[in-house]
Order: sequence, then C-alpha cells, then structure tokens
Amino acid sequence: MKKTIVITGSTRGIGLGMAKEFLSRDHNVVITGTSEQSVENGLNSIGENKNAIGVPCLVQETDSIENVWSKAVERFGTVDIWINNAGAATSRIGLEELSYEEIRRTIDTNLTGTILATRIVSSKMLQQGSGQIYMFEGFGSNGQLQKGISVYGSTKRALRYFTSAAANEFKDTPIIIGSISPGIVTTDLLLRSSKSSEEDWKKAKKVLNVLADRAEVVTPWLVDEVLKNNKNGAQIAWLNTIKVLGRLIFGRMFCKKQVIDDWEREQAENHS
Repeated sequence: MKKTIVITGSTRGIGLGMAKEFLSRDHNVVITGTSEQSVENGLNSIGENKNAIGVPCLVQETDSIENVWSKAVERFGTVDIWINNAGAATSRIGLEELSYEEIRRTIDTNLTGTILATRIVSSKMLQQGSGQIYMFEGFGSNGQLQKGISVYGSTKRALRYFTSAAANEFKDTPIIIGSISPGIVTTDLLLRSSKSSEEDWKKAKKVLNVLADRAEVVTPWLVDEVLKNNKNGAQIAWLNTIKVLGRLIFGRMFCKKQVIDDWEREQAENHS
C-alpha cells in the first residue's frame, strides 16, 4: 500500500537518503529543510518526481510544523509516517567555550523541535485514525560520554526517554511510536561532531573507518524496517552491539575499510 512519509531535516545526509529510498519504493515523500534554498537543493538532488514535494520547516516553531502537515495532506491526502530527523550539533569545543546561540540551537532543534512535532503530529494522527512517528537517535542516546559533545549527547539521551514515554502514552491508540538508530553515517553532522583538532581527528578516523557506513548502505535497510514495522516502541537500530564488536575485532584485522577517508576525498573534490 502506498504511504506518505514526512522526513524533517531531509534536504541532505541520511534524511535525504531515506527520502530517495522511500521514493524508489513508489511512496509519497515530503522533505523539509530550514530554508527555501535548502528545500530546492534537496528536490534537485531527488530529480523530477511526482511523489515528492518540499516544504521549508523550522521544527522549533509550531506554525511551521502545522504548515508541513497541511501541505502534505493537501497534496497526498494523509500522512502515514512522520520521521523526526532534523538535528543540529555544537562545535566540538569545551562546554565553557560554547556560545549561548549554539547551545540553544542544538537543544531547540534536537529536543524541543522533536517534542513539538510529536505533540502536533500525534494529535492529527489520532484524528485520522492511524500513523507512525519515529525519533532519530544519535551519539549519547545510550549514555555514552565523549568530550566536546555534551550538549548534543544530552539531547539524544533525553530523546530516548521521550520516545519511551511517548510510546507508553500512545500504547492503547492507533499510533505507533518508535526510534531509528542509523549508527555512524558519513554526513556533515558527523564531521562537525567528531572533529575538534587535526590530531584528534586522525585518532578518531581509525575507529570511524571501521564502524562508519555510507548513507547509501544504511538507508535501504532502515526504510525496509520502517515500512514493515507494526510494533509500538520499536527500536530500529542498524549498528547493534554484535555488529560493533564484530567490526572492532575482525574489521581491523581483515578489512581495510576507508569509509571516512573516501568520503572526505569526495567532499573535497565536490567543493573544488
């Protein structure tokens, strides 16, 4: 059955990758970005497709979220799946050096924006009698600590609680709440959240080359899992513990992955 999917923050990176995968399966997709230009860039990357539209959206603003829903319903009649993917990260510096603006932007986008969108979308899905809402997890969701990303990690840790709480609230309704954990994916956000200095980056790349994946590797699996899920509280996780241990133990010995190096090289070529 053809479904309509809204993905916030989907004009690039893994959000755009998922949008393309849903479209390849002949579903309707609404992509969103923070500006008209970002939406235009995202649609240009998708190419001409009658099943895709783009709507600017600032997830911190309720009117903006309401507008995305209205445009989606106006075009496609319903919204079956809403994916809260929009995210932001602070600079990779000490907490004492972060600007108020960076802290506020990261919290407002990752946490407040997701909560507001879920509140608005769940209300409308209750009215239409069905729907699924997913939150995007990230570093910090499981409580893991790392210097330089205290604010970002805190928002993701809080989102894990919020996802469980929302799933509990809607367990006796026709709404499904779940989470998506894509693992470590080569995106601009990964670079910003991992790179504090050239020395640290060289060390980080040794691990990231083993654990990271390209978006085009991860997104087909994520999309398939979302489409077949009918369980409230589902955790759709690409990089599970067994896979991490396997890569760390055997990947370094037998597989010389250069995912990050290859991606950096491509980015440099694209911007040259």
